Amino acid sequence: MTVSLFEGLDALLPDLRALYQDLHAHPELSLQETRTAGIVAARLRAQGGWEVTEGVGGTGVVGVLRNGEGPVVLLRADMDGLPVLEATGLPYASVARGIDRDGNDVPVMHACGHDMHVTCLLGAAAQLVAHRDAWRGTVVAVFQPAEEIGEGARDMLADNFAERFPKPDVCLGQHVGPFPAGVAVTRPGPVMAASDSYRVRLFGRGGHGSTPESTVDPVVMAAAVVLRLQTVVAREVGASQAAVVTVGSIHAGTKENIIPDEAELKLNIRSVDPVVRERVLAAVRRIVRAECEASGAPKEPEFTSLGSFPVTVNTADATATTVEGLRGVLGEQAVLVLPQPINGSEDFGLFGEALGVPSVFWHFGGADRAAFEGLEPGTLASRGLPPEVAVNHSPQYAPLQDPTIELGVRAMLGAARTWLG
Repeated sequence: MTVSLFEGLDALLPDLRALYQDLHAHPELSLQETRTAGIVAARLRAQGGWEVTEGVGGTGVVGVLRNGEGPVVLLRADMDGLPVLEATGLPYASVARGIDRDGNDVPVMHACGHDMHVTCLLGAAAQLVAHRDAWRGTVVAVFQPAEEIGEGARDMLADNFAERFPKPDVCLGQHVGPFPAGVAVTRPGPVMAASDSYRVRLFGRGGHGSTPESTVDPVVMAAAVVLRLQTVVAREVGASQAAVVTVGSIHAGTKENIIPDEAELKLNIRSVDPVVRERVLAAVRRIVRAECEASGAPKEPEFTSLGSFPVTVNTADATATTVEGLRGVLGEQAVLVLPQPINGSEDFGLFGEALGVPSVFWHFGGADRAAFEGLEPGTLASRGLPPEVAVNHSPQYAPLQDPTIELGVRAMLGAARTWLG
């Protein structure tokens, strides 16, 4: 079974490399993945055997491959890019632009590796079709939009996903990350953090830059808010707990000698424990309101939610089974147990939660192994990354094509085959 399921993968790799380069050069923003979805649907149909449904939850694609009696396994890849200007210097680097939800013209880049996820799942799908004698059951391949804004899984589930497609016995998903190619990391229980994002408007009273005494300066107000928010994690979260508070965007004013009427901040909060989450959210609101009052703001600040992600939780027994499959293809020492959850966030867990079935999510490496020379594999999950290794969402982030594509396909197949009869 092991040999036959991977047979012919080497011959498939040149096509997968070309696919990956094409997807990387043509990223699309969340809920706009029409070109990517079209490529996915066309390739699934060309493979044969797949029942292909397009437009699920907007731009989502679902393929169902039935192969006799046996378990039903859901395999998921996300498709959307990010509003990032690529600086990798790759010959297939993106120069794409798009219009974001606020109507802004922005650069677009696959800065989080979703192009790799699509490539690997399509590669695994091709192998499953080619070697149906090696497994039994049903595979539900889910190509999900809008993971980056936390809406894609919800949209697909709201589009009668449970009624339209076979109910899985387990949901499996993977994400490429800044680990050495060939290494995978995961853990039972919470594996990725919850995320809450907000737009905060601070209201001042504008005027001439030469007479600040006649104004309420929202720029100074915003600066005070940003600095004070740094104390939330440092002074209100215990050393054994985890949270992150980030101000990722700040905008105010149009000219150096004009004090504006308002400033806008965009905040992101990460947490794993529900109690910590509520404490941090309450502290953020308290600090913002207090700084506005201290500045004499003419009215209360305005908070608008920009979206949220739940904690991604791996089912313990299912994780143990899946890890066996990953170790079978990557090696016993190459699959590491994380000592604590990753602070990034995902909406993959919503599939298992909504469908009432176990789910398992892991990260696999896409970075040059040479950058990690001298580090013991067992320390990678607990030590910081080498400074030369670009991380997800960076303008420099791009996983190596080789051997990442092959290993990503093998990881997905290795995990899936532990469930397929």
